Amino acid sequence: MLATLLPGEPWRNAGNTLLRRGIRVTTTLHPLQWTIMRAALFLLFLAAFRTLTAGESLPFPARTRLATGPGMEVRVAPREWDPAKTALIVCDFWDSHHCANAVKRVNEMAPRMAEVVKTARERGVLIIHAPSDCMKTYEGHPARKRAMATPPAANLPPKISEWLHWKDATEEKTGYPIDASDGGSDDTPEEEAAWKVELKRQGRDTGYPWRGEHPSVIIDEERDLISDNGIEVWSALEARGITNVLFAGVHTNMCVCGRPFGLRQLSRNGKDIVLLRDLTDTMYNPAKKPFVSHYRGTELMLAHIEQLICPTALSSEVLGGTAHTFGADKRPHLAVMIGEDEYKTWETLPAFLEQQAGKDFRLSYLLAAKEAPSRFYNTDALKTADALLVSVRRRVPPVAQTAALQAFIVRGGAVIGIRTASHAFAPRKGEPVAAGAAAWPEWDEKVLGGNYQNHLGSELKTFAKTAPGVSHPILSGLAADEWPTGGSLYRNSPLRGGAPVLLTGRAEGAENMEPVAWTHQSSGGGRVFYTSLGAPEDFGRVEFQQLLRNAIHWAAGRDIPATGVPAK
Repeated sequence: MLATLLPGEPWRNAGNTLLRRGIRVTTTLHPLQWTIMRAALFLLFLAAFRTLTAGESLPFPARTRLATGPGMEVRVAPREWDPAKTALIVCDFWDSHHCANAVKRVNEMAPRMAEVVKTARERGVLIIHAPSDCMKTYEGHPARKRAMATPPAANLPPKISEWLHWKDATEEKTGYPIDASDGGSDDTPEEEAAWKVELKRQGRDTGYPWRGEHPSVIIDEERDLISDNGIEVWSALEARGITNVLFAGVHTNMCVCGRPFGLRQLSRNGKDIVLLRDLTDTMYNPAKKPFVSHYRGTELMLAHIEQLICPTALSSEVLGGTAHTFGADKRPHLAVMIGEDEYKTWETLPAFLEQQAGKDFRLSYLLAAKEAPSRFYNTDALKTADALLVSVRRRVPPVAQTAALQAFIVRGGAVIGIRTASHAFAPRKGEPVAAGAAAWPEWDEKVLGGNYQNHLGSELKTFAKTAPGVSHPILSGLAADEWPTGGSLYRNSPLRGGAPVLLTGRAEGAENMEPVAWTHQSSGGGRVFYTSLGAPEDFGRVEFQQLLRNAIHWAAGRDIPATGVPAK
């Protein structure tokens, strides 16, 4: 029936006729009338669509970190939330701030924040706007009155109306990974002075200039709530049977964690809470410890939260669309793909990368799903990644994910492969490929330039050394002496495509030497490095750490760091 009302059908032209209950009715539509009718039909369709989608669940991966040795293991676990039992709290996403650079970052984030709020609301999620210290602005607003009218819950947690600082919480012994003792403003003295002049011109207090939520975020008068009160927020959640909370806003090391309605209070009192990590920021000045970029400081805070407070997720993983990134973060984007069950790189790689690459690269983790080991989370990161580090063993991803990998190679993305990356996307001989999946057995030859033919016995001791007469930036800081390696020796002779060998290896008692590390160029022109090293014992050796750090920088087109990896 609806098809007969679409543009292009004869009935819309002047003089066309409609049949209604057997009666011929002649209608003449003015172009303006036709435009109005089309708009009305579109709105009816949109309303029907929203009604149909409002009750759909929200499946997404939640990321946590576990302390493992010198670093942190990154893990993801699936969540599937009922929108009717979910709220999105927008914390202190103010219209201004005393830090000019903080304002710039909020303004840049605002379009995505507005999109996420709108989408979440359409999906049936309760939106709670929490611009602290600004309730006077919203006196009489229906969303504010609705929050105030909620009776206090019978199960109010003790001290739910108070700030909860890290010194009073689970992080008491660790503290924060960044020093914001100066207030965290990253304005230069000149920027600070100019911004104070501008705030005065606007008639705002230079210390507390915020007056409300950022104007780009729409507040729905009929459905949303406005509150900065822990009792009100808790009571509103309880009154609606809400157990799940998405959290967004600023700043992670201050309001986001510590407010009465913040991450600590809600998490410790039983709410399943997830921070949208692309919709937050940090008050951190790179002139303070640990002397990293502002964006790296935010990442360190996110790791702290993931380990000690609650999981995080990307807004795109929960609600679709494109995750927000800051344009001023010029670090190369390194995607890290992990999916193997033998060499524990889900522990060793994140720990290594957070220490040796996090300062210079923006890291995205593409982890295999435990519930579906050949499917990877966060493969959208391949669209913007400059380099891809692969530690995967015989996983056959869904067609779309294999296509995304191939598109990354075609556009010239750099690749760093370790250990089982030589047979990353190839099933065992004779093993069937699941429906909807796509193997890529040519990956080893066409991308890595390798020739994987199994390995020698794991009981044999193995050693590696620089190939004779070879000079390459990746070998910077490596001694010519042989060193012991972990795991069995892979057989890759002869390499295909003329890949130049950087390291050779031998197994105790075996005659032949094997190539252990080499460089190559992919069909898309991207730089490629591969090493068959990567066992847990290798990550414990300074030689392997030096090799891998150098290779990551080289593949991404960066200068090799002048300082070597510290010996331990």
